[in-house]
Parts: sequence; structure tokens; C-alpha cells
Amino acid sequence: MAESVEYSSLSWATSPSEAKTEALKALQMSKTEDDEKIIILFKAVGNAPILRQSLRKIPSSKKFQVVIQFLCKELGYSNSEPLHAFINMAFSPSPDDTVGNLYKSFRTENHLIVNYSTKVAWG
Repeated sequence: MAESVEYSSLSWATSPSEAKTEALKALQMSKTEDDEKIIILFKAVGNAPILRQSLRKIPSSKKFQVVIQFLCKELGYSNSEPLHAFINMAFSPSPDDTVGNLYKSFRTENHLIVNYSTKVAWG
């Protein structure tokens, strides 16, 4: 009876082995989505220095914090210097947001546009 409880709530699963197979397929699909690289277009705002290469690819599973750290490193900024990053000139995402989720929600022409500034420019 315990086995029927495990997969009975899954309407498509008629047996425990089918539930396992479907779960493995779902895990594989999510793994390939995590391996996808997202193209990020960096745009300087105000007096922020311009990057030599404005397009970069970052794995979709990375947190937005990685993007901020990358910008600081590329621009030669220390942790004490302010750097603000925005999506599509609109808002500053949480550092815990994943690049993949931001891309799915806010992409523009197959890019995720990240504006960066030394001062707060947008919300």
C-alpha cells in the first residue's frame, strides 16, 4: 500500500517504475536547461566605464551575484566602490535571482540587457 501512495497522486503514473522513469526524464531536462548559456549585453550608464567586450555568455544556473562580481572584476572595482546593475533600465534584481529566470522573464532580442552605473539610476 505504501508504494501506491508514492505515485497515486501522479495522475500519469500507472506504476512505480513509470514514476521513476518520468522523474529521471524531468531531472535530465532540468540539467540541460541549467547548462544553457545566456547572452548578456552590458551597457554602461552615466559615467561608468565602458567594457571592451559588451556581450558575454553566462550559464543560466548562475546567480545574478556572479554577474555583479564579473562586472566589478572587469572594471577593476573594489568591494568598497559602488556599482549598481539593472535589468532593461528598469530595476535592480536580487543577487539571489538566477540568470536563467531573469532571461526567461526579461529577455530582449535573445539577450539579457544589464545596465550598470556607479550611481543609482533606476528603481
